[in-house]
Amino acid sequence: MNALTLILALLGASVLAVAAFRRINLPPVLGYLLVGSLIGPHAKILLDDSSWVHQLAEFGVVFLMFSIGIEFSLPKLHAMKRIVFGLGSLQVVLTTALIMGIAMGIGLTWQLGLGLGGVIAMSSTAVLSKLLSERQALDTAHGREIVGVLLFQDLAVVPLLLVVPALGKPPEQLAVLLGVALLKAVIVLAIILFFGQRLIRKWFNFVARNKSSELFILNVLLVTLGLAHITELAGLSLALGAFVAGMLISETEYRLQVEEDIKPFRDVLMGLFFVTIGVKLHVPTLLQNWFWVLLLLVGLLVIKGAVVGLASRALGATPGNAIRSALWLAAGGEFGFVLLGELEGMPPAVEQVALTALVLSMLAAPFIVQVCERVVMRFVASEWLLRSMQLTRVAARSMGTRQHAIICGFGRTGQYLARFLGDAKVDFLALDLDPERVQEAAAAGENVVFGDAARLETLKAAGIARASVVVVTIQDPLLAEKILHHVHALRPDLPVVVRTHDERDLERLARAGAAEVVPDSLEASLMLASHAMVLVGVPLNQVLRRIRTMRSERYRLLRGFFHGLSDSDDEQGGQPRLHSVWLQPGSRAVGRMLKEIDLTAFGCEVSAIRRRGIKALEPTPEARLEEGDVVVLLGRPEAVMAAEDRLLRG
Repeated sequence: MNALTLILALLGASVLAVAAFRRINLPPVLGYLLVGSLIGPHAKILLDDSSWVHQLAEFGVVFLMFSIGIEFSLPKLHAMKRIVFGLGSLQVVLTTALIMGIAMGIGLTWQLGLGLGGVIAMSSTAVLSKLLSERQALDTAHGREIVGVLLFQDLAVVPLLLVVPALGKPPEQLAVLLGVALLKAVIVLAIILFFGQRLIRKWFNFVARNKSSELFILNVLLVTLGLAHITELAGLSLALGAFVAGMLISETEYRLQVEEDIKPFRDVLMGLFFVTIGVKLHVPTLLQNWFWVLLLLVGLLVIKGAVVGLASRALGATPGNAIRSALWLAAGGEFGFVLLGELEGMPPAVEQVALTALVLSMLAAPFIVQVCERVVMRFVASEWLLRSMQLTRVAARSMGTRQHAIICGFGRTGQYLARFLGDAKVDFLALDLDPERVQEAAAAGENVVFGDAARLETLKAAGIARASVVVVTIQDPLLAEKILHHVHALRPDLPVVVRTHDERDLERLARAGAAEVVPDSLEASLMLASHAMVLVGVPLNQVLRRIRTMRSERYRLLRGFFHGLSDSDDEQGGQPRLHSVWLQPGSRAVGRMLKEIDLTAFGCEVSAIRRRGIKALEPTPEARLEEGDVVVLLGRPEAVMAAEDRLLRG
């Protein structure tokens, strides 16, 4: 197999594997490992340790460490110092020590045991951060613990990358090599940090003044690889220099731009690195050692989980949060593969067992997270009490409300919405999972309470049976779909308005049953267009008419409104209104087509039909109604009431 054939095979297999793994919500890392294991037997010569492919793949680790350096923040470390240097250090040190003791017990040297302990102590920052974000758990107590431990693990990789390669040396040389490496690291880092902080900002200012994106990206590569090369010349690792480069750039105003520019290089080369790791998986060896693979996998999950759980509990976490942190952090991570690749002298069979156990643990991580809450609720009796108290607080806040709006998410958009509703004298109850935000807003008199809107019992406590509308302000389509599912299970006739970033998720959320989906990008474009047209001389009345027309075409519901008790007849002014009619068992319209019912005779039209959570706008006259449908009527008040009577009683 020549080089071009290999590259094409890697690219094709990687595209298919990563797409498949993303489709089933598994980390792309596992897709690359699978590609390596499948293509490995045919490409071992071209992918051996001395090949250009392997050397290129090492740059993936360089850019990964550079990204961690960019995200490194001394203020963030100081703010989370108890978790980072308390729980984080306990997790890494105790896990490494336990694995080292077990490894020595089965006949491995203490050096290999120490290296293997460092490998297993790591968790996946990429996977867990994504899962925390998807579940809106970054601001929860266990979320902060997980982020703190991951931050310490990222920092621990730096000294481990110095220590692990030296562990393969003879014992009499080890202490000297480690001492020399540490001294070199201190001197090189001191020089780079002292002079680099003064030079890096001036250099980036000089490059940025040329206003060339191509030059800027070239400069980022130059700085990253240049500092990595300096540390390599000093006898240290490439990754250490890249980490320092990231730290230096993180203190400049170019941090965000650099992070975006470097991401494509990082992701592609990291993928290539994991492919080279996957090549090392040898199936016959694994089949011979399947018992040891399962034993190490179970041991990895149990030992890491137990260490995190006990340490978290000792530092004051509740039993429920200690178990959550333990389950989330139990699996291995991508830095384990990095450290395993640096560990010399490992018996091939042991390396195969460790490598496979890491892959399987990362495969298991999303499933462990998925059952986490059920495990906590099963084994921690106090969680029922805490959950009950939380729901009681929600119910107490909603008790005095009727025909109110339930706002899911009290970020900036939710707070603006609350002000508009307050000015219009419309009651609302906001649910949010950020305890600090809830505390601050509640102290200021806002009707907001800590609660997870994606839970059925929370929506019940928020008074969904009495609500007139639900508004989802959180930009998370998966969470919005979950809320829509619960709302329609409890109140099929209740309209739900959902916010989204752009129109990519519009159809998906509409199919899930949203009464309306509001894309931020569209609203921003309309406001920009209105200001631009006024500034170029278009008369204001024409601008307002155009914007109104565009909105009415885009938002079907703007042709009417849902009436509430707070709306007086004088305020309606005879304008068309929207009204949802739920076809219960026994309704006369069930089984009949719209043209047979002929609601147009009353001056009323069917705006939409929602069936089993799926909404159809402007249904055809041949549409046949079914039991459980929600028919959205549009017309004047008297026409709507007559049409409802026709639908229900014939």
